[in-house]
Amino acid sequence: MAPNHLSVREMREDEKPLVLEILKAGVKDTENRVALHALTRPPALLLLAAASSGLRFVLASFALALLLPVFLAVAALKLGLRARWGSLPPPGGLGGPWVAVRGSGDVCGVLALAPGANVRDGARVTRLSVSRWHRRRGVGRRLLAFAESRARAWAGSDGEPRARLVVPVAVAAWGVAGLLEACGYQAEGGWGCMGYMLVREFSKDL
Repeated sequence: MAPNHLSVREMREDEKPLVLEILKAGVKDTENRVALHALTRPPALLLLAAASSGLRFVLASFALALLLPVFLAVAALKLGLRARWGSLPPPGGLGGPWVAVRGSGDVCGVLALAPGANVRDGARVTRLSVSRWHRRRGVGRRLLAFAESRARAWAGSDGEPRARLVVPVAVAAWGVAGLLEACGYQAEGGWGCMGYMLVREFSKDL
């Protein structure tokens, strides 16, 4: 998409339902892959097997005892992902959320930022999602460039000569990871469970 056909501005109140739908759709595209990745790690398989064995003494159905722990684990992971990335961000932070808008007025992407613990930790992207119909058209790059400019402005307002931007990405979101690597971001740590990474953090010094 040509740069002059795309602008970034703060979300309006009447755009909240549409923005929420874009965020939910973005999470829905990756939640099954994240659940599959998490539940096929050896410690998770061991815990599921132990839970199934315990339920066999309570439930009459072997199939139900086998499937119930898996269903509950998948549901818990999906609810966690939707609460983290599939909802509107809390007020405050570095302003926003911002939306990418086509020349025709259609909202096609969402961005939200939050400050780190201090300026040297950099700003953090808390929401970054692009409508399915507008992916691979440069909307993600445009939002990322806008996030970098906001991070620089925030660091400069506190007298910090260098800025930093951190973007957390679910392990199964290969498209976002590829975009960040192409834009010069590097994976540096993250967080997970039982020694296995679920979310990687990409960062870039600006």
